[in-house]
Amino acid sequence: MSATQQPHQQQQNVFQPSSYVGFDTITTQIEHRLLKRGFQFNILVAGYSGLGKSTLINTLFSSHLVDSLGRKSSTEPITKTSEISVTNHQLIENNVRLNINVVDTPGFGDQINNDKCWEPIVRYIKEQYSLYLRKELTAQRERFINDTRVHAILYFIQPNNVGLKAVDILALKKLSEISNVIPIIAKADTLTLDERENFRKILQNEFQYHNLNLYPYDSDDLLDEEKELNNSIKSIIPFAVIGSENEITINGEVFKGRRTRWGTINVEDINQSEFVYLRDFLTRTHLQDLIETTSSIHYENFRSKQLTTLKENASSSARASAHLSQVPNGAQNISTGTGGNGQQVQQGGNTNIYKRA
Repeated sequence: MSATQQPHQQQQNVFQPSSYVGFDTITTQIEHRLLKRGFQFNILVAGYSGLGKSTLINTLFSSHLVDSLGRKSSTEPITKTSEISVTNHQLIENNVRLNINVVDTPGFGDQINNDKCWEPIVRYIKEQYSLYLRKELTAQRERFINDTRVHAILYFIQPNNVGLKAVDILALKKLSEISNVIPIIAKADTLTLDERENFRKILQNEFQYHNLNLYPYDSDDLLDEEKELNNSIKSIIPFAVIGSENEITINGEVFKGRRTRWGTINVEDINQSEFVYLRDFLTRTHLQDLIETTSSIHYENFRSKQLTTLKENASSSARASAHLSQVPNGAQNISTGTGGNGQQVQQGGNTNIYKRA
């Protein structure tokens, strides 16, 4: 075959079986295996203390998963730096088992000088990638590697009706490079509906101005209905949410909400809070995509960089070894010598220093 000739591509024939074969049950078989193994989802919350991070997580999964690790009052001492706290839980819903890790970051943004307060979070995320990579590269790796990689970051923004702080911009840039970041306007009940919409527009303009690559991402692989769904989600990001674990009963109706002197807030009422949109986005429409995107984009980028670095280091070592092997034997000996006057001397034209006994 000449260099210009291409191998013959056999045309694929498509047939419709004349009778039922049964291979269409493969989806059911996959479902049974997945149900047996369960699913892993790791979510990290970041933001200033007092924004209701723990409360929102508990509201999202209708379970008390985490306790607040922030300060209970202004008189409590501030932690020195951002910390990492991980809690593990297993949720079961209609025979579907979800193993969930909630990663909290108490101390984030609480210092007078918040320079690089996001570094412990970045370090933790990369450590989980590195741990997964090491397990992947072992000679006898586990059949199912325990996945601790962060699949989603909920970043809580203060409802100041002004915009992002400098620390928010830098943190969002760093975090969005290595994970799926979903921004949230915390405690949205402190804003009127008009203030909320105005604040959202301010934040969306800042996201665009600073070129922040927030989740969900654009992709040519998406179907038209998936692109339409993502566009509708992007139009309301950041979600303006209210969280509450308290159940309130009014006229026989039970709902999670908050009582104020001005009235009652139903966190699941879309006219008062976008909590429902966030919950549906996280659990009902994009849960699997968050997991897959973490693996196929963020982890793959980390993996590629690490393996490329290892390859370059190995090549550099090989070149150095090859260079040394070409040097004359006498030139490879490194020692010092002294002449009659006690000074160091050089042998021949060699610049290495020798030492005689």
